[in-house]
Amino acid sequence: MSERGRFGSKIGVVLASAGSAVGLGNIWRFPTEVGRNGGAAFILVYVCFVLFLALPVMVSEFVIGRASKANTVDAYRVLAPGKPWVTAGYMGVFAGFLVLSFYSVVAGWTLHYAVQSGMNNLTGGQDFAALFSAFVSHPFWPLAYVVLFLLLTHWVVARGVQEGIERYSKWMMPLLFIIIFVLVGCSLSMQGAREGLMFLLKPDFSKVTGRVVLSAIGQAFFSLSVGIGCMVTYASYFGRQMRLVPSALHVCVIDTLVAVLSGFIIFPAVFSVPGLSVDAGPGLVFITLPNVFNAAFGGSWLGYLFSLLFYLLLLLAALTSSISMHEICTAFIHEKYGLSRQRAAAVVTLICLLGGVACSLSFGAWREVKVFGMGFFDLFDYLTAKFIMPLGGIAITLFVGWVMERKMVAAELTNAGTCHRHAARVLLFLIRWVAPLGVAVIFLNGFLGK
Repeated sequence: MSERGRFGSKIGVVLASAGSAVGLGNIWRFPTEVGRNGGAAFILVYVCFVLFLALPVMVSEFVIGRASKANTVDAYRVLAPGKPWVTAGYMGVFAGFLVLSFYSVVAGWTLHYAVQSGMNNLTGGQDFAALFSAFVSHPFWPLAYVVLFLLLTHWVVARGVQEGIERYSKWMMPLLFIIIFVLVGCSLSMQGAREGLMFLLKPDFSKVTGRVVLSAIGQAFFSLSVGIGCMVTYASYFGRQMRLVPSALHVCVIDTLVAVLSGFIIFPAVFSVPGLSVDAGPGLVFITLPNVFNAAFGGSWLGYLFSLLFYLLLLLAALTSSISMHEICTAFIHEKYGLSRQRAAAVVTLICLLGGVACSLSFGAWREVKVFGMGFFDLFDYLTAKFIMPLGGIAITLFVGWVMERKMVAAELTNAGTCHRHAARVLLFLIRWVAPLGVAVIFLNGFLGK
């Protein structure tokens, strides 16, 4: 255990953990869900579920990780030796491979759009829907960007916990916020921005239906990267002085702030262009927004800057999140099989590269290849989002709430009695009762397809 890496500072812990949580789900999926589910009312429901559902799951992962000081598989072996709970750890590693495989495909798209923005190619009266379709189905370029993105991720992870993950999180996360605030300023200066602000700030609770509530629960859970062991792995590198509950709360605040600010970037811009829909689905980022940039700025330098910074923002968010998913698998292989960190990272990168190629080709040459009626991209997404992540979240909260020794959990939550005991009792109640039931709702809703 003494040879394991560890984070060197409290700010490094918060920024690395926040980087794990902040990803494409904040800047791409969150605005999509807001647009589909009525705006401000959805945001308020979402924030409630972040506090009462996602936060307890994250704290549970922190407890398991720091108490065990082991990777997400060995953590359960250390805390419950000889028990079948280790299956939850293996599910997390498996999910890490699957998620990074299909995630790197979308991240590759963001890298491509960042390059195209830098070359000023996203201008003029182009058919951006046709351009996007032609790119994702191309036999070579999407694969090249998958390779490049995975190599960027590999380069950070292979350098270790302090010199890689912590060091680069310390500059990537502040840079991410600088870009966000610049883009918010640009977006709010656009004509029609007021309508976008009203959409985000004036709740219409008549739009809060059962579907909206379930969407908010799912977004709160998946946005924070909980349920597959990212935070278990990161917490295994925490020092004893780290206060778990405040650290988790800081991560939730940062993650939610990025998501909401992304809405302040996108919706004022979309509302400033007549005829564009806020309910554009996944095409919002790659089809709708290029149209916004061109219509609002007319090919000026401001449009060029807005477009370039936005796709750089997406790329940074994708990278900070992919690093944590890579680390789940790297830490397991490194400690399980005794490989050096560099070799373990290379194994993970190679496996995810093969999976990423299969997922990318499902939009092109392998479009007709189906497994259970789905292409590889949709299959990997379905398995992780509908099954592994919610089942992992249920297992994690049940393990901390009902299996771990109560004194050990209390010691972790209160940092050996140095933090507020009353807050720890409330949080333990949420971990034992509220979070498992909430995540079970996500699982049943996804499983039943309703």
